[in-house]
Amino acid sequence: MTQRLNYAQQSPELFKKLSDLSMAMKDSVIEQKIRDLVNIRASQINGCAFCLDMHVKEAKIHGESELRLYHVAIWRESKLFIPHERAALAWTEAVTSLAQGGIPDELYERVRGQLSEKEVSDLTFSIMTINAWNRASIAFKAVPGSADKLYGLDKAGLN
Repeated sequence: MTQRLNYAQQSPELFKKLSDLSMAMKDSVIEQKIRDLVNIRASQINGCAFCLDMHVKEAKIHGESELRLYHVAIWRESKLFIPHERAALAWTEAVTSLAQGGIPDELYERVRGQLSEKEVSDLTFSIMTINAWNRASIAFKAVPGSADKLYGLDKAGLN
């Protein structure tokens, strides 16, 4: 694999602003469990190995069960997710993989049946944030697990 640049070192001001946005999400109305599921699902869709590795480990540290982690990719068929989580996952997929013509009103109405306006708004910012990280990590070929010690992810017990 070709070594690529370290975007955090090359653009520290911009990296910090994106990091600040990520940290601000902790104060949103979206609970940690949902943010973990969103980060995992968007990273799966985008094929971001670094972020998927990171967020699975974070979710495990936050108390998520391994079986639910395995089922994120098949959430529609799984019985392990409640309606609120299903709405967040459906919205994550729609916002991450924007279809031509945008997001159908039917999906928006289904999501709004489970989430408040504030939750949909905050959730959308959460999805936008993980998609930005996915794109940077993919563009610069971030190595999965390379920041485990820095972020305390070695505590997940998934090495």
